[in-house]
Amino acid sequence: MLPALPHGQPVAPTLTGLDWFAIAVYFGLLIGVAAWVVRKGRDTAADYFLAGRNLGWWVIGASIFASNIGSEHIVGLAGSGASDGVALAHYELHAWCLLVLAWVFVPFYSRSLVFTMPEFLERRFSAPSRYVLSIVSLVTFVVTKVAVGIFAGGVVFATLLPEIHATVLGCPVNSFWIGSVAVIVLTGLYTGLGGMRAVAYNDAVQVVVLIGGSALLTFYGLHRLGGWSELRRLCGPEMFNLWKPITPAGVQATWAPVLETGANGAPIRQAWYFNGNFPWPGMLICAPIIGLWYWCTDQYIVQRALAAPDQATARRGGIFAAFLKLFPVYLFIIPGLIFFALAKSGRVPHFGTMMGADGRLVPAEAQAAFPLMVKYLLPPGLRGIVVAGLLSALMGSLSGVFNACSTLFTVDLYQKLRPLASQHQLVRMGRISTGVVVVVALAWIPVIQGARGLYNYLQSVQGYLAPPIFVVFFFGVFWKRLNAAGCLWAMVVGFAIGLFRMVVDTVVTMRLPGFEAGYRPGSFLWVVNNINFQYFSVLITVVSALVMIAFSYATPAPDYARIGGLTFGTASDEDRAQTRASWRPRDVVFSAVIVLCILGAYLYFTG
Repeated sequence: MLPALPHGQPVAPTLTGLDWFAIAVYFGLLIGVAAWVVRKGRDTAADYFLAGRNLGWWVIGASIFASNIGSEHIVGLAGSGASDGVALAHYELHAWCLLVLAWVFVPFYSRSLVFTMPEFLERRFSAPSRYVLSIVSLVTFVVTKVAVGIFAGGVVFATLLPEIHATVLGCPVNSFWIGSVAVIVLTGLYTGLGGMRAVAYNDAVQVVVLIGGSALLTFYGLHRLGGWSELRRLCGPEMFNLWKPITPAGVQATWAPVLETGANGAPIRQAWYFNGNFPWPGMLICAPIIGLWYWCTDQYIVQRALAAPDQATARRGGIFAAFLKLFPVYLFIIPGLIFFALAKSGRVPHFGTMMGADGRLVPAEAQAAFPLMVKYLLPPGLRGIVVAGLLSALMGSLSGVFNACSTLFTVDLYQKLRPLASQHQLVRMGRISTGVVVVVALAWIPVIQGARGLYNYLQSVQGYLAPPIFVVFFFGVFWKRLNAAGCLWAMVVGFAIGLFRMVVDTVVTMRLPGFEAGYRPGSFLWVVNNINFQYFSVLITVVSALVMIAFSYATPAPDYARIGGLTFGTASDEDRAQTRASWRPRDVVFSAVIVLCILGAYLYFTG
């Protein structure tokens, strides 16, 4: 039990000596792994960026999972669960997308022996397509993964260590900014020294601690609450429902208007939402598009599969990652629901103070759900282990992005400009580019702080930038007639529309002068700003696809001999035989089990 203050509120627990000892031991282990990896490394581009193409399947799978469950999942997903229920379980049940990577795309990537996804696009289409995707990918990493990771690290520090303050150049600095900078420095250190190998092996260690620690948090939360049945009773069927518009009879589910106001109280927008910002038609159509882009074509994820020695290893790594991907619903979303239930029931008085007058959690408070549960529910020692895993996972996510950014810039841009650069120069440029990306990302944090929610921000930005990439990769692999002109114009038009929407949203989010109250109701910009981001994402996908098809058929067909082995239509009999020979019966069985688990989760979370 927590000690109580005179007015009855519990004292906020702080990290004890035992907690700090656990944190020190854990980080000592990570440093030891990183040092071992650095000693094994060679000063070559293949070793630094792809670990010498020699990673094992379990390391590949663990690294994919650890990179995915960084900041946006630990902080943002639990916060969304506390405020919106299981709405975002759609994104977490995308383990089937990893099976698409393993069974559909791995053969093409393995045969091409590329370092980056833009390089694959050049092989399939043209060099201009490679440059466009490289630049857009770097921008996407900065405004989503890197910036969100830094911000989430600050949220964790501000929640767990609020008493830490400092003065820099005469200005007071709180724990939020101290934590953000600490995450950057520590992450940049081992990423810059060890490259992909250090990232992958540290990820493997982090997965064990994070899954175990998060499982303990779920157990302690349910124990404090009174069990699973009590969780369902307090949250109600609406928070356990993925498909509210098709809820069985007898369960209440209604659309509700959301009116947002500016700083002066004037209305900004009124939109009809179902399940917060995630209406079910958008989830049904948009979520798979984003999922397939992320898991099958994003450099941040696929770089691990590129580090495999052969198709069989890469495929098995993808299947293992798909298995691990089944856990986040129960490790992060459910703790968010537990946080809401504890706040509603009053079993943890401090949580109850975060409830709004409407019976919902204040959004800003919900973002801290996971670290607050760690702080208030876990005993000393275990708290330190989970905190270490939490911070380590934040750094693991960032390290993966740093390595992906440095790979994109060095291989796709620098090496093209300096084709005679030595292997040492390539590795050095990769380390320099990491530092540049971090500095630029810091400038983007104010935009994220104004967003409605960490996970909402991430999904909306990805929804604007991912569709053209999804279109050119999937259409390009399945449809051999599509050519370089179609690919290039699909990306140019699609990215232009997505960036336009981002600018329109940012103006309102940051409350820029003259736009404190938003756009004039009924105006064109007001309409653009009020279209749900998922519907707008579907619109970008359709436009990109139409542009790609139209320009491809208005220009000559590609040289099929040049793109041999890069599409289903141009794969040779030898290519297909080699891929078929890499299949293993147990891989098929495990893939089928994963699909059944996903279907079971969809059936359960129906209210």
